[in-house]
Amino acid sequence: MTPVLPDGPLVDEAAGRLVRPYTLSDGRTRATSHFTLVTTVRATGSQTQGAFGLEHARVLALCEQPVSVAEVAARMQVPAAVVKVLLSDLAEGGAVVAGDAPAAPPGHYARPDRDLLEAVRDGLLKRL
Repeated sequence: MTPVLPDGPLVDEAAGRLVRPYTLSDGRTRATSHFTLVTTVRATGSQTQGAFGLEHARVLALCEQPVSVAEVAARMQVPAAVVKVLLSDLAEGGAVVAGDAPAAPPGHYARPDRDLLEAVRDGLLKRL
């Protein structure tokens, strides 16, 4: 028996995902709008133009608050390329707007956390 997760894709414990990611975007592999992994997207709350499927609705629900493309992909557990296609559809329909993360104020420079940088270095050295 294949369970249907309330907010997730069809999965089988042994086989994994049963629906190929490209089927979620109707076989399309390229987005019509330019999104990067760090692009912030948010729902507009306005009436959308066009017919959207269940996956579009899931993306839209995740975009109620500003969120990055990478975060949407992680929460949906699908490749970012698929999410970019779905977001392109929603952007063209007026359901979401995109904008990069706000820039720091002029003259503001945040120093990186030294402990974090050392932990990353040590982790990378262990993998080599």
